[in-house]
Parts: sequence; C-alpha cells; structure tokens
Amino acid sequence: MKKSSKLFLGAWLALAAALVMLFYAPHAAPDYAKAENWAYFGIGEGKSADVFLICPTVDMNNEDSMSLTDEKTKQNFVGALNMERGIYEPCARLYAPFYRQASMRAYAKPEAEREPIFKKAYGDVSAAFAHYLKHENGGRPLILAGFSQGADMCLRLLQEHFRDEKLRSQLVAVYALGWPLTKALTESCPWIAPARGESDTGVVIAFDCEAPEVSETIITPAKNSAFTINPLNWRTDATPADAALNLGACFTNYSGAITAEVPHLCGAVIDEVRGAVKVPGLDPAAYPPIVPGLPKGAYHVYDYQFFYRNLQKNVADRLSAYLAAKP
Repeated sequence: MKKSSKLFLGAWLALAAALVMLFYAPHAAPDYAKAENWAYFGIGEGKSADVFLICPTVDMNNEDSMSLTDEKTKQNFVGALNMERGIYEPCARLYAPFYRQASMRAYAKPEAEREPIFKKAYGDVSAAFAHYLKHENGGRPLILAGFSQGADMCLRLLQEHFRDEKLRSQLVAVYALGWPLTKALTESCPWIAPARGESDTGVVIAFDCEAPEVSETIITPAKNSAFTINPLNWRTDATPADAALNLGACFTNYSGAITAEVPHLCGAVIDEVRGAVKVPGLDPAAYPPIVPGLPKGAYHVYDYQFFYRNLQKNVADRLSAYLAAKP
C-alpha cells in the first residue's frame, strides 16, 4: 500500500473513531469511580448518617434518556437536588449520582416502550449505589430519598438491594415522595414496609398531593391501590390534619435557598380509596401543576414544599429513633 493511501486510511479511521465516540459517549454508562459522575459526593461532615438522594425528572429535551454531556441539563439536575437537600442535610452526608434519567418525553410512551428507558436509568442508579456501598458507606445508617422519578428509583433499589438483611438493618427510612407505594409491590417484596407512624424505621414514607376535587392523576390513578401517610399527623387513615400542624411550607430555588416560608399554609387528609393526600383550602390556580399531563389541582410538584419543615423534623426524628434502637 502506498504511503499516501496509508495516511488516508489512518485519517479515515481516526475520523470514524471520533464520530463513534461523539455518538456513543453521551449514551455510555457512567463510571462512578469518577467524581464527575456525582452531583453530590460526601457533602457534609460530622453527620451520623448518609442520604442517597436521587434526582427527579429534569430532562425536557427531545430525547428518551438524559445525556450526561449536556451541561445545561446537568445544571438543572443539580438545581432540582438543591431544592430538596435542605430536608436531609441537617442530619446526613449527601450522595447523589448523575444518571441517564428518563426524559419527560419518555413518560408519554406506551409502557412496553417506556420501561426499557427506565431500566437504563435504574441501571445507572443501581451501579452508583453499589459503588457508594462498597467505597463510602462503611456500615453507616442510611436514608434513601427521592422525589417523583427519584422516588421510583428508590423503590427499585429496595427491590434489588434490600433483600439483604444486613443492609436492611442499616436503613433509617426511605422518603419516596411523589410516587405510589403500591400494595402489589409490598406483596411481591415483603421486605418493603410502608410507614405506619412518625418514628418507625426501615420503612417507606410515600404520598402525593392534590386538591379535594381531583379524582385521578397519572401518579395516583382512579383505580390506584397504594399505601400513603399524612405528613402532618403521620397517620395512615382519614383523620384530618389541621393547618396548625404545618410547621412551614418552604418554596426553594435552584440554589437551595428558601425564597418564601409560610407556616400553617395547609392541612391534609388521606383519600383512603386511592391513597392520595388531599390538600384543602388552597386556590389551585396559585399552584399550577406544571408537569405535562397533570390536571389542575394536582399538587405533585409541591409534595415536599408544602410540608418542608415537617419532613425536615421527621427525618431527624426517625434518625433519633434509629440511633436509640441501634447505637
């Protein structure tokens, strides 16, 4: 082969390799040994527990899975985590992986097409969690936390990893907010237990909020059968919780700063049929659903904001109860 031909072939192969990397790099599974693949990694010293925090859906792009080379979306990813980190940060070190989460577009797909996208997202979360357990946890008390898609990922972690009794013994609680804890899941995975009160440990705290007139959402369908708990009185029945029990609704921004705090904003009562938490006395127009596909009065995006201070206190209370029982 002539020297010029060899040079041409070498250049062509180099270009082809670059194009392959350009196409596949955004889609490659992240290496969690690299700091760049973590939004938070061991933030906060001197805490008696860790929280593994999983981000909700922020990818609004025309794609099925979030690209980990999209810096703008990654900034939104960190921002969304910042909005809820204050609930957990007083008690625990923070760990939160970047992952190829399902985009908002993916939710509109039929289930057969949607589930592989969520399995890919979960594959990243599971790999990050395994890395964290091996290299960072060291037997410390553990809180799992996530909102919306992040809550879905928490429940998937419970299904896969927490069959192990030793790991379950480290579990303080799971805050799977804005996602249903279905009875079908607890029946198929009996080691997954719903919270029954304000200080039980090793349990799942799950609820999703809506106005009294709402009868169905994509998160809590009309024929839903799920466990839920009232974040104001920590009951699982239809006993109403008055707004006086609300220690403070906190509305946060992407820096994590509280832009407005309103004590006693709202009360709450459980719809025992569907497992939703009804929030009376608010004007739904003042709290738009924001998420595509949710009806007026669906307060999903406010699940943790309406009850921010109560959740913050509850994390501390459950950790105290855990440490008292397992010093």
